Amino acid sequence: MIKIINSGVYYTGGALLKENVAFMVDSKKQKAIKGTLAYGVLTAHDKGDGENLKLKFDSLISHDITYVSIIQSAKASGMKQFPVPYTLTNCHNSLCAVGGTINEDDHVFGLSAAKKYGGNFVPANLAVIHQYAREALAKCGDMILGSDSHTRYGAFGAMAVGEGGGELVKQLLNKTYDVKKPPVIAVYIKGKPAKGVGPHDVALALIAATFKKGFLKNKVLEFIGPGIKNLSMDFRSGIDVMTTETACLSTIWETDETCREFYKLHGRESDFKLMKPADPAYYDGAVTIDLSRVAPMISLPFHPSNAFTIKEFLENAKDILANVEEEGNRLKGDGSFCLRDKITQGGVRVNQGVIAGCAGGSYENIAEASEILKGCSGGAEFSLGVYPQSQPVFKALADNGYVSSLVAAGAIVKPAFCGPCFGAGDTPANNALSVRHTTRNFENREGSKPSEGQLSAVALMDARSVAATAANGGFITPATEAEYVKKIKKYYFDGGIYDKKVYRGAGKPDCSAELVYGNNITDYPKQIPLTHNILLKAASVLTDPVTTTDELIPSGETSSYRSNPVRLAEFALSRKDPQYVQRAKAIKADEDIRRESGSLPESVLKEAGIRVGDDTLYASFIAAVKPGDGSAREQAASCQRVLGGAANIAVEYATKRYRSNLINWGLLPFTCRKFDFKVGDFVYIENITELIKENCTAIPAKHISAGKVKNIMLEIGELTEEEKNVILSGCLINYNKKN
Repeated sequence: MIKIINSGVYYTGGALLKENVAFMVDSKKQKAIKGTLAYGVLTAHDKGDGENLKLKFDSLISHDITYVSIIQSAKASGMKQFPVPYTLTNCHNSLCAVGGTINEDDHVFGLSAAKKYGGNFVPANLAVIHQYAREALAKCGDMILGSDSHTRYGAFGAMAVGEGGGELVKQLLNKTYDVKKPPVIAVYIKGKPAKGVGPHDVALALIAATFKKGFLKNKVLEFIGPGIKNLSMDFRSGIDVMTTETACLSTIWETDETCREFYKLHGRESDFKLMKPADPAYYDGAVTIDLSRVAPMISLPFHPSNAFTIKEFLENAKDILANVEEEGNRLKGDGSFCLRDKITQGGVRVNQGVIAGCAGGSYENIAEASEILKGCSGGAEFSLGVYPQSQPVFKALADNGYVSSLVAAGAIVKPAFCGPCFGAGDTPANNALSVRHTTRNFENREGSKPSEGQLSAVALMDARSVAATAANGGFITPATEAEYVKKIKKYYFDGGIYDKKVYRGAGKPDCSAELVYGNNITDYPKQIPLTHNILLKAASVLTDPVTTTDELIPSGETSSYRSNPVRLAEFALSRKDPQYVQRAKAIKADEDIRRESGSLPESVLKEAGIRVGDDTLYASFIAAVKPGDGSAREQAASCQRVLGGAANIAVEYATKRYRSNLINWGLLPFTCRKFDFKVGDFVYIENITELIKENCTAIPAKHISAGKVKNIMLEIGELTEEEKNVILSGCLINYNKKN
């Protein structure tokens, strides 16, 4: 089904050849390296030297959890207008009852900003961020930067990257996105998917085969091969959007007549161009996918990579669910989390199904699910929520009778909304199991709160198998066992919906327009620059193999406070380490005393066991094995900074974007091979500012634990000149103001 080639390969004559059998001379290899689609797109956008890329993007896109802080930061840094097209969508904070008026206040602010600075504004519930980009923004050969981790439009010939807000701020200030030239991995697709197999099945199989190995981390995936022609654009984009869960940097697909038809249907045929890799093209590795061998998949909590075929899962449900229970009870802490009670004589029965968002809510996914559900119902004990990913998709489903069919089957059809993907809608009951065609199933992401005795679980499945499960009364069922007519009615796009509702002001700023502020929209607190020496105290130590951004700053109801940095910071690590905020605040309070009086309290000096002077910053740090998997949200870093944090110490960082978020917020991104930190430990570093200025990647430090001092070596990795100056300045906002 999925094979990994962990060595160089050539793509020639429509086939892959390993480098060691291709017998290419070096000159041909150098030419072939330039033959990839990724090379062409990256080179066209690079202002650097080809190895250290400095990329300028063609357009930007954000949703209503992120755009307020991005615009506020750019404004504080001197931005007068958006220098590139910037689209603001409203698909995350659409439940305006959560937090009172503050979500809608953000929307009002967003529209006022689009008018003042010259941007586009997509009102709430009109489209989820990535579907709007597919329908109205992506262009072949373009590069798009989005403040959402699932920013992926490779299937449409556009390289897209999901990053923290700081990287968008840089683009708004006419600066560049700096990254080492990434390795390019061929994803070679052959065969044709069986009836009942959908894009989520292919995506989950790919994630399961690669994520834990780290094979695709921070790399560009280039989709090639004869199997692409057997996939519709909905199917391609359904795979593409999920590549984020492999930890890759971006994607690009070869384009064809099917892609051209998509652009033509959406009135944008001029944005299409035929894109094929050269023959030969050289790749740094490869993944092969035989679509004909992909079976319906299920990803069990608490990560998309925890995936099995549904057949394998049902055959081993007792053992697999026991492992999930063990992990869940570690999170919940009271031993009451139970999933094996879902196993009955009839199979494994679940409580809820959801088909939604940028991954699940496509026309084809929902239409085919509707066909599977004809004449069936999940009954009173099984609920099914369906969220078409845009109003044009909703209208086409309604016009072709699929909405009526879904409603007749007992499904609840709702407008475009990302809530089920990040815990702001459809939270299952305690101990319940939900099956969803959405993007993620991280712990607590669905909205439960273990600290309050709540823990529910989400398993990911393709929309077809979710529908087959609903049709079978809530018993998990692969769609390959469903009897239905696969052929669906043709999709027609009604662009008039956007013409009537979207504010299109890109390139047309109105400097006289006023920004409209709600009471919850506040500036970031002032951050002080890095001092000569630094004394760090561990406010939290996370020993899980991977720590997601959802754990660093929970999603769901906290999203209502994303425009208020101080209020949001109160939620930092609240579901993983509830004492973290209190500890960090106590450290910050002592640092405030130092800044006011010139010296640290004697209690701190006695506890640390060392003398430090006025030129020593006292701050908290978080130690974690592998933090930063998942969302691009910069608040996972900014909340630490607001609470007085100045560093992370990790064995490694899960993603490039999280490390970038740390740097943009002035947090030192240390790594340490020997991880033996405890809460309350100190780390003291002398001459830290000079070491950074001198490009030292190895940083000598003292680790003080229970009064015992030992010398350790921290790594900080390579930093660009701008990254060094951002850290020295205290954060990106300070750096921009200074420059």
